[in-house]
Amino acid sequence: MRSKDDKPRAKTAPKKASSVQRRKRSAKVLPIIKNDPWLEPYVDAINGRHQDAERKRKELGGKLVDFANAHHYFGLQRNADGSWTFREWAPHATSITLIGDFSRWNEEAMFALKPVGNGVWEINLPANAIHHGDYYKMMVRWDGGEGQRVPAYATRVVQDPETAIFSAQVWEPEAQYVWKNDDFRPDTKPLLIYECHIGMAQEREGVGTYNEFRENVLPRIAADGYNAIQIMAIQEHPYYGSFGYHVSSFFAASSRFGTPEELKELIDAAHGEGIAVIMDIVHSHAVKNEAEGLGRLDGSYDLYFYGDGRREHPAWDSLCFDYGKNEVIHFLLSNCKYWMEEYHFDGFRFDGVTSMLYYNHGLGQAFNGYADYYNGAQDTNAITYLTLANELIHDYNPHAITIAEEMSGMPGLALPVKDGGIGFDYRMAMGIPDYWIKTLKEKKDEDWHPTSIFWELTNRRADEKTISYVESHDQALVGDKTVIFRLIDKEMYWHMEKDDDNLAVARGMALHKMIRLVTIATINGGYLNFMGNEFGHPEWIDFPREGNGWSYKYARRQWDLVDRDDLKYQYLNDFDNAMVELVSSCYDFQSLPIRKLWEKDDDQILAFMRGDLVFVFNFNPFNSFEGYGILAPGGSYETVLSTDRPEFGGYGNIDETVEHLTVSDPLYSPHGVEWLKLYIPSRSALVLRKRPNLRKPTTSRRKK
Repeated sequence: MRSKDDKPRAKTAPKKASSVQRRKRSAKVLPIIKNDPWLEPYVDAINGRHQDAERKRKELGGKLVDFANAHHYFGLQRNADGSWTFREWAPHATSITLIGDFSRWNEEAMFALKPVGNGVWEINLPANAIHHGDYYKMMVRWDGGEGQRVPAYATRVVQDPETAIFSAQVWEPEAQYVWKNDDFRPDTKPLLIYECHIGMAQEREGVGTYNEFRENVLPRIAADGYNAIQIMAIQEHPYYGSFGYHVSSFFAASSRFGTPEELKELIDAAHGEGIAVIMDIVHSHAVKNEAEGLGRLDGSYDLYFYGDGRREHPAWDSLCFDYGKNEVIHFLLSNCKYWMEEYHFDGFRFDGVTSMLYYNHGLGQAFNGYADYYNGAQDTNAITYLTLANELIHDYNPHAITIAEEMSGMPGLALPVKDGGIGFDYRMAMGIPDYWIKTLKEKKDEDWHPTSIFWELTNRRADEKTISYVESHDQALVGDKTVIFRLIDKEMYWHMEKDDDNLAVARGMALHKMIRLVTIATINGGYLNFMGNEFGHPEWIDFPREGNGWSYKYARRQWDLVDRDDLKYQYLNDFDNAMVELVSSCYDFQSLPIRKLWEKDDDQILAFMRGDLVFVFNFNPFNSFEGYGILAPGGSYETVLSTDRPEFGGYGNIDETVEHLTVSDPLYSPHGVEWLKLYIPSRSALVLRKRPNLRKPTTSRRKK
């Protein structure tokens, strides 16, 4: 979740270090600096962070995968003989007693915990003392106060529908879930993510379930061709409208959506479809609630969080973890391992990384140069934690996927730890959706410049992979607008029938397709789509709240729109399918070099090549071009995709049966390029594939 004050990183850098400085430091240079000489002035800071992580790793002792086992020690544990052990870290407490269904919610001596050292409290109970399904809490007392608390390591937490009070629930069913696809390995070349939310994925007004998602939505995602889903709001959170960002119980899968077994069945089914499952994990902050959260678990203010002015996040009304405490690192690292171990998640998208990296959380700061990343305003404890988390995740599962939601542009964030990076596999290209929204809000169609579009989509660190996207859930929230709604607005409500030829709708659909195609075509890591946006879902997202009468009207997805044969939403969905299939058919597409062939701002034409594919875009709102020349490698080309196809809502003006042969030019042919002459309708894009063998020349023609 990003602050509205976050801004894209600037594209400037300080002067390069002198040759003397480079020679002096060459003995210590990490790959991150070898790959980017502009970082040489900050070698000490970069080496220092790398060494901080190494020191902390040694301090914790042994392998991280062996260290991150707090979830096997704390909380309620079932022993081999059927008995129970419960432990909680609460050094400020003076007494702790378990209360629940088993004690009629009274404090009984047999359920009182005893201190066992280092702030840990423990109790051992016989097998028949508590039972599967029992609700329970802790009654915690401390000097000057007391309160009921949900255990920090509770793995199931349920809200009472009448009182709205959350309680932990004993969850030890006799029949454990048996995995059917236990050896799943994600195919992420390229990584194509379908971002989703279980509760709002259903058609009806209400909260969707894991089972509904598995039965109704997962088949859609598989048919759409995406190879990963990124699920939001899994960790238990008291307020549904927080979008899952104000977490209270970090080890509990939200019970709003169903049981742990139902979540496992969903993940298992996704794996059966070849779809990786990424969890949106929140370790950047926590809910302030005390009764069900970690806020004052043992009465103190600084158990898991800072106890001073840094305790509360200034923009998010939440609490900030103290990453300098080994107990907090133990808690968070174990949390990462738990979700992979227990639920077989294939990785994580870490929320709010910018907020973690800087003491000021990146709020109101413009990152104008490399010096802004190494000026002492960085939270080294948080950076160390993120480094260790990435190491742990990849040690536990070498095929795991980690993604950083980060806005400032911190160098090395998505580089391996061994290379001096923080270890993420990908970083979110958050400047891209901002660019598209700004373009739609502020520029006339005739002022869209291909040079600007291409630069924004390809301007990134060469050694770090990114996740490109046009819009995520951020752009769909109330107070903002989706791309399709910015393009068509209220006309969507009246003119989306297939037999209705409305100019505003035609423009909006054309640009919707082009924006998505140029974004996915320029990826260097992966591509993300938020559920429903592939077919131009017309409504924003607004969770039930007091301001809307606690309505679920906009906290759902209207799948019936794309299912109806009389509406144009099918056109957009079918194009998205074709676009995804094209990219998926090119193995390792994201690694293919991008070769710019042509960009001309006055014509608004952009063309580039990846592998044997040529992508051509005409953003011009008025002019179609006949026989437009683009310099490309000599040979024969066939059209494999066009946004102007009638089945995609276009006009069918491109004859895709035509074979396009390049025309030699003595000025350019010696350099391996010739003229590729094309008919390019206004507001359209086409993709051509270079054939391996040259055929007899024919004349390109416009469809009659």
